Amino acid sequence: MFLPTLTSTLLLLLLSTTAPPTLAASCTRADLLATAANFVAAVSAGNVSAAFPAASYRENNKASSLKSAAVFSAPLKIDLSRSTADTVACASYTLIISSSGSKPYVLATQLRHADGDAATTTLVDTIAATTGSLFFNAPKTLGYIRNESWAEIAEAARPPRDLLKKVGDAYLDMWTDKNAADSIPWGTDCERVEGSQYTRPCGGSLPRGGSAKNNGDRRYVIDEVVGSVDVLCSFDALGSLPDSHEIRVEGGKVKYVHTVTV
Repeated sequence: MFLPTLTSTLLLLLLSTTAPPTLAASCTRADLLATAANFVAAVSAGNVSAAFPAASYRENNKASSLKSAAVFSAPLKIDLSRSTADTVACASYTLIISSSGSKPYVLATQLRHADGDAATTTLVDTIAATTGSLFFNAPKTLGYIRNESWAEIAEAARPPRDLLKKVGDAYLDMWTDKNAADSIPWGTDCERVEGSQYTRPCGGSLPRGGSAKNNGDRRYVIDEVVGSVDVLCSFDALGSLPDSHEIRVEGGKVKYVHTVTV
């Protein structure tokens, strides 16, 4: 009886180690960008609530409803859209500029998903800037940003995730920490677009402390493939303003900074 028992045991072990794994939901870069593309299409068609019926919605840092969101209530003419993906957080960031429709918008949106499942969107989190928002001029913003290159960075040259987060945090800390600006690796050809205000290079005319209130409620999308970090936050240093700050790092230096502030 010993040999048959041993043989059976070995056979069971072999089967258990060679059986195909159970198929699981995916949170790959491709899947995240595909869902972000679906979001852009839904914004263009004016049917975001129908396309993402199970998602909660947050607009300008306040809980809201996709069904009642004015920005998504009608088709929006999109002049530019660009998305990044965070496979660790299972989230994406999408910038949308609509400069030529009846009401102009610059939208900064993070989509968040169920763990490991980019097809199941749990939260649409949008900073929606329009006429009256800080430095708002959608055609000027479009003119600056459409000329930028956001090509993927060669794998060996991609900035690590922790560096991208540190750069994003240091930028938001400049209003409360006098040393934060000097900790950021500014590129000599860096371009900063704050609403429609353009500054080149980025490292000039920076805040160096002065506020007692740290910019809080930070939500991150970090994409090493294009060297970017987007942080949605409450810009408390200047009065609890709904805000998005997106930064791209190339060759270890900051290349682009975008802000969308309401």
